Amino acid sequence: MNLHMPKLPVDPAETRRTMQEPRAPEPVSAGLPLSLGIACVLAVGMDLRPGIASIGPLLPKLNEAFGISYAQAAFLTSIPPFLMGLLALPAPLLAHRFGRNRMIIAAMILITLATAARALSGTSLVLFLTTAGVGMGIAVAGALIGGFVKSNYPRQAALFMGLYAMSLGLGATISAALTGPLSDFAQDWRVGAGVWVLPGVTAIAAWCVIARRESALAAVVPVAAPRAALPVRSGAAWRIAFYFAANNILFFGFLTWLVPLYLDRGQDTATAGLILTSFTIAFMCANPLPGLIGGGKDRRVQIGMAAAIALAGILGVALLPGTLTFLFVPAVAVGVGSSFTLGMTLPLDHTSSPQEANAWNALVLAFGYGLGALGPLLVGLLYTWSGGFGLPLLFLGGTAVLMLGMTPLLRGDRPAA
Repeated sequence: MNLHMPKLPVDPAETRRTMQEPRAPEPVSAGLPLSLGIACVLAVGMDLRPGIASIGPLLPKLNEAFGISYAQAAFLTSIPPFLMGLLALPAPLLAHRFGRNRMIIAAMILITLATAARALSGTSLVLFLTTAGVGMGIAVAGALIGGFVKSNYPRQAALFMGLYAMSLGLGATISAALTGPLSDFAQDWRVGAGVWVLPGVTAIAAWCVIARRESALAAVVPVAAPRAALPVRSGAAWRIAFYFAANNILFFGFLTWLVPLYLDRGQDTATAGLILTSFTIAFMCANPLPGLIGGGKDRRVQIGMAAAIALAGILGVALLPGTLTFLFVPAVAVGVGSSFTLGMTLPLDHTSSPQEANAWNALVLAFGYGLGALGPLLVGLLYTWSGGFGLPLLFLGGTAVLMLGMTPLLRGDRPAA
């Protein structure tokens, strides 16, 4: 009788995973109710876009109040997305040094105080400095939400991040829709700018509850895994970063300049605000589409379709002014909204561990938001130089063509290279 049983091959990754299972953060998620986590994440998400989306409807009034040029206004609108990219890398280090919840609460306080101070601005310098404060708060809080979800609700990560993305869009939609009418009703731009301290107060209160509940839990904290290096030598990572940056150029460019574009075309403030609202609603609704459609890790068909839809919408806006506006503008948003989700998903397709995924996300977010901040600035500079929106729309259309051309290079079902 042969007593020697053949040895089965051992998967080192499986061995590591098995050894780490007792350290999984399940006790924390058991201590924080699912409904509480969802409510608080939604509250924070709702506060991370009004500071950006409310600028566009206010630009004509800010121009009158401070005498700033369109080039200066373009720089103003570029500040928040630029800081979102700049602070994507140090935010995790700040959380490690001072605590994640403390940093999120501090970021919410900064957004709220800066929003209030911006509404009280007496000079253009204060206007620019307070806008920078808003951008800094948005950058830090936005970079840390994913860590909270992963620590407390690892089994519901997809649910949380989907709701979080929707809350970002909802905050942008509400602020884009109401800022102009509120300013017109009060006959004062400061009312339209200052009302967005209310979501900040709600977010601060919500996260204080989270911080108190987490500190009261006697949870087992997992041993921190080694931090993965930034994939600066990976061509795939840089391709994804460029793709994400191009999409952010489109998003921030349209978010900021749709209202001035249609005011320039003779629409009244209310109609221009409604056009912007159609953009933000379509963007929000398009965010979950890639996940609903599916298609595996090779997402090139989805990437190409999204870029083509955005390009078709831009061509309609540029070549058929005043015709089917509420078809072409939402079409741009559907393409850009789907591409946004795809750009956030591609790093996960190329990585094999949470630490590696975080490193890829840090690079993609830093470069994508940093370069994306040039969108509003370049649109404003091109408008100032040409005296109209024809050249800016040509630039945005060219960016969509670039995204479409990158489609064959963004295959996700292969090792990072």
